Amino acid sequence: MDTIFAPWRAAYIRGEKPVSCVLCRDALREEELVVCEGKSAFIIVNRYPYTGGHLMIVPFRHLNCLSDLLPEERIELFELMDLSIRVLTQVMKPEGFNIGMNLGKAAGAGIEDHLHIHVVPRWGGDTNYMSVIGEVRVIPEDVSGIARELRPYFTKIQREVCG
Repeated sequence: MDTIFAPWRAAYIRGEKPVSCVLCRDALREEELVVCEGKSAFIIVNRYPYTGGHLMIVPFRHLNCLSDLLPEERIELFELMDLSIRVLTQVMKPEGFNIGMNLGKAAGAGIEDHLHIHVVPRWGGDTNYMSVIGEVRVIPEDVSGIARELRPYFTKIQREVCG
């Protein structure tokens, strides 16, 4: 059996588990992975990414049904998705994106009570034998470092787009 070391997981394993939703604004107030906040939603670097730069766009309100979104929330989610793509394109230069939502446990939602949009940058060859043979993904970048790198670009591009 091969061993892959992931020392950053120790803090989660040993630490207190959240009783509230991990995507709710209060739980994330001090979170270093939040890279942008809008009026009704925010963007966070996924702590457990599929690839480096994997972002999630999350409404502030705790809800799990698209029909519960207010019109202004729907618009802002889409605007933040566009902003995410612009920033990731400028900074990380991906060759494509996977964008999606997993609504409900049967659809693969890891956090089914709080809807969110995944924005996953992709590059040719970003999956390798580790994923195919070892059923393990190797993410070559630290998520906190990615958040620090992306945050100023969100501010800059948001100013350019919004004036």
